[in-house]
Amino acid sequence: MSGDESSTTVGVVVPRSRWRSTLSRRLHRVRESVPAIAQIVVAATAAFAFAHVVLGHPVPLLAATVTVSSLGLVRDARPWRVAETVVGMLVGIAIAEVVLLVAGSGWWQIALAMTLTLVVARFLSPQPGFALAAVVQSLIALVLVTGAPFLRLVDGAIGGVAALIVTALIPRTLRRTELRDADELFDALDAAMATIVRALRRGDRARAERGLERARSLQTYVDAWSGSLESGREVARISPFLRRQRTELQRHARVREALDLATRNLRVVARRAAYLCADGQPRPVPADLLAELARAAGLVREGLDDISLEPAARETLSALTRRLDPARLLPEGGVGELNLIAAMRPLAVDLLVAAGMPSAEARALLPRI
Repeated sequence: MSGDESSTTVGVVVPRSRWRSTLSRRLHRVRESVPAIAQIVVAATAAFAFAHVVLGHPVPLLAATVTVSSLGLVRDARPWRVAETVVGMLVGIAIAEVVLLVAGSGWWQIALAMTLTLVVARFLSPQPGFALAAVVQSLIALVLVTGAPFLRLVDGAIGGVAALIVTALIPRTLRRTELRDADELFDALDAAMATIVRALRRGDRARAERGLERARSLQTYVDAWSGSLESGREVARISPFLRRQRTELQRHARVREALDLATRNLRVVARRAAYLCADGQPRPVPADLLAELARAAGLVREGLDDISLEPAARETLSALTRRLDPARLLPEGGVGELNLIAAMRPLAVDLLVAAGMPSAEARALLPRI
């Protein structure tokens, strides 16, 4: 067997292409985590050094652990989420300090403090992660019995402050991350629309059903873009290095909101297309219209990265929207075909809004039915 085709590890033959793919995914994962790693290392080291060197705390472990736990390696590190996690951990540490002061340390004190922490944390927040973060730090504070009372609470507060500062000074959600999520949504949107177009051209019910499935799956991409976009906007509000991106992120939020509505309306189009294709008859006119909308969506996508391209997208979509009169396009069409074209009207409006046209102005372009 050629060495170019496979490699052997512990008696198992692994295709070289699969090995390269695995290596590529792992390297990509590391590259994606570099901002998070930088945040965690800088914040934890700074918090520990400040508590130990400046304040003279003997073992400021909680200063580092609170920082690491509040930041984590997840991509979405919004300031309010970091702050919420910090509050949860400080609650756990505070309860542990009170138990130590009143009842001392021991196995039953640990059980008491953990119980109180979990009850209080569940009362304060519906998020399970909030309670878990609180009880873990409470347990560490109970086991690490060193220094004066409430010294560990001060260490935890130092760690929390360090986490919030580094969130602003070393932004984790970069612009390319948000744009990549947007590109993935536009790719999925284009694939869904192309599938529906081919189904309409051929009268292919099975293909139309696949188009409907793809249209339904678009919400996952919308949610992913929403997460990275909102994270970027929140970090930009407090980061001095991202001030210039605030206006651009606000424009992207407008596009994202319009695309969310567009994907919902595409699902309506997909359902009507699947119903029409049941008879196996081709529908060239609706297919051509949807193909034009797909090309216009591509122009909206290009305008996302370069605002100077938005006017071309608006011009193309405006001309198309003015034509969306079902009776004029299909004077001899059946009810199903007419309803399908009518379903494309709100989709065209959503794309116009995504291209920067006010909603009322976009709706005014639609011919009266």
